[in-house]
Parts: sequence; C-alpha cells; structure tokens
Amino acid sequence: MKLTPENYYSQEANEYYMSVSQYKDFLKCEAAALAKVKGEYQDIKKDALLLGSYVHAALESEEAFDLFKSDNAEIYTAKKELKAPYKMANKMIDSVLSDDLCNIVLEGDKEVILTAELFGIPWKAKLDVLNRWNGRFTDIKTVKGIRDKYWNGQRYVSFIQQYQYDVQMSVYAEIERLSGVENPDYLEPTILAVSKEDVPDKEIIYFDTELIQEKLREVSGNIGRVMSVKRGDEQPVGCGKCDYCKSRKKLDGMTYYLDLLEAI
Repeated sequence: MKLTPENYYSQEANEYYMSVSQYKDFLKCEAAALAKVKGEYQDIKKDALLLGSYVHAALESEEAFDLFKSDNAEIYTAKKELKAPYKMANKMIDSVLSDDLCNIVLEGDKEVILTAELFGIPWKAKLDVLNRWNGRFTDIKTVKGIRDKYWNGQRYVSFIQQYQYDVQMSVYAEIERLSGVENPDYLEPTILAVSKEDVPDKEIIYFDTELIQEKLREVSGNIGRVMSVKRGDEQPVGCGKCDYCKSRKKLDGMTYYLDLLEAI
C-alpha cells in the first residue's frame, strides 16, 4: 500500500501498517487499540491535541498554517476571534521562531512519510522535519512543562519517558535508516519541545545510539503479542480505565469504599 498525506491516517493504512502511536495504543489498552484499528472507535478530540496541531502547522509552513486555521473553525469564538489557548500558542510559536538554534533544527523537509519493515512487519512514520544532509530529524512536541516530573509507579520520569517519546524517536530512527539509501547509519533524533506556559520554555533534546538500540529491543519483545491481538489470533485485554473501557463497562457488583484506590 502506497501512503500519501491523504490516506496516511486512514483505516486501511492503520490495518496494513504498524505505527508508533498504534503500538503505544496496544500497550495501554489492547481492546481500545483493536477497536480503533477496526474503525469501531475514535479517541475524543481533545483541546490539547488541537493546540499541538496548531503549533505544528505554524512551524511547518505559512501555507500549512493557513489551511489548518481554515479547516478548524473551533479555534475561533463566535465573534471570529482566536480563543485564548491559541493566543497562548502564538507565544509558543514566536518563542521558537525567534531562536536561532530552533530555526536550524527546523530546517529540512516537512511532514515526510516513510515506511520500512521492522520485526517482520510493515511500519509507517511521519517525520515532522527530515534533514538527511545535516544528519538529523526533528519531532515537535508541545508539553505542559518541559521539566515536569511524572510518577510511573516506580520512580519519577520526564515527559519523554512518560509518553514513550524515547520509543517513538528510536523507531523513527530505525525506519529512516532502513528507508534511507544515502546513509546506512542512524540520523540524530532530536525533539524540539516548547511548553504551554504564559512564558513558554523550550529545549532541543537529543538521543544516542545506545538508547535507540535499547528501545528497539524493547519493541521487539512486545511486538509479538501486539500483532497476535491485531491479527485476531488472541483476544484483546481491556485496561478497564480508558474512555473506551468505561464506555463498555457493565457493573457486576458493588465496591467497598476502601478498595477504591486499589480499583484505580
């Protein structure tokens, strides 16, 4: 299947290809992920995701930004004024574009679609910025706070580990390496992060080859179960906590009040 900007997010493409977002979906909740692949369920469109797309479009090109604004009337009030969150997003955009180093990592081809076979299955990826001449690719992330800490059940981690962006960048690096005929080595993965604060913070974050190889081994260990569920060879397990599971929840008894924290 040949991917284009028009069909990249289609159900057909999601059924044929694995992607990092789909892989992470299966790790979070197999039942919800499988329903999404089959076209039976869609995530609720959240404001945070729309704001992120707003920033992405602005940093891609003027044409992409104009198209995004014309296609998303919900970012405006009834008086056709930009809503407050997007006025804040303009500060984020200005903070990035006024920085020389940020502009350097934004140089390159935008929204590049790549495909490759990893672990015996076809994968797809869309890179925000690809610059093989400079030896790097860049992904843009809008975050609550760049140095916020998240408890993962065992220790505090950064937003990188919390949202598995280390996995994303590692898989992207491998897809690019396999699809790039000019260079057999890894390009340098970088994340350009900008925060959703009144005074936006920003950082350019890089990853090394050791991390890439570690995360690829991790994906290799998980992908067998993921594909067994996706292909229908094994039944999906629901997490019981996500919106999809809550929408299908049927009570079969009562919960003692002291058990609520355990249930959560």
